[in-house]
Amino acid sequence: MIKQIVFFSFVLFSWVTFSQIDLPNNSVRFDATDSNLNSPTGFEIPALKAPSLSNTKNPNTPDNSEIGKEKENQIDMQNGDGLLEYSGTNKAPKYFTKDKEEKPEYGKDQYLGDFKTTAKKATFMYRDHEFVDGDMIRIYVNGEIAIPQARLEGSFRGFDLPLQDGFNKIDFEALNQGSSGPNTAQLNIYDEIGNLLASYEWNLLTGNKATAIVVKQ
Repeated sequence: MIKQIVFFSFVLFSWVTFSQIDLPNNSVRFDATDSNLNSPTGFEIPALKAPSLSNTKNPNTPDNSEIGKEKENQIDMQNGDGLLEYSGTNKAPKYFTKDKEEKPEYGKDQYLGDFKTTAKKATFMYRDHEFVDGDMIRIYVNGEIAIPQARLEGSFRGFDLPLQDGFNKIDFEALNQGSSGPNTAQLNIYDEIGNLLASYEWNLLTGNKATAIVVKQ
């Protein structure tokens, strides 16, 4: 009987002692953060930036901002002939202080020449190649007045002429002789890509004409 009481006392003591031992907690705790509260997956998605229509420039897209603006003339008609003086706005030829003296041969029409081309248009550029003294001209195309009055300056001025098939006759009439000597000019003719087709000079008295003919093939 005493043995049984001792046995049950031992079992009871062992059970009380075992129940006081803290068992480890195997549950997993997750600390809440801003990132995984705002995104279900915990990833932070960067905000999209709207493309800028004014600052973004695609190098493969042509720049059309210059469309409609006048471009510089690609034909250099003023340099390289050794005649122009570049001090001042009215570039007077440096080798002349006055025009040539009037000669009898100046008192008649002057045939400059003719040439053939396949160009669709021609550019006519003219200037006073001697003393700039106010020479004036009138320009005819195929017998009709194209430019009623033009002043010959020290720098080149001119016009584009669409060429018709066959003969294109261009006349330059001297309206005056300026203040010194005959009406004098240098005439350069270019095709549409800037190639020099012909170059002429004239010396005319008032009322006479200088004529060039362009034959379009």
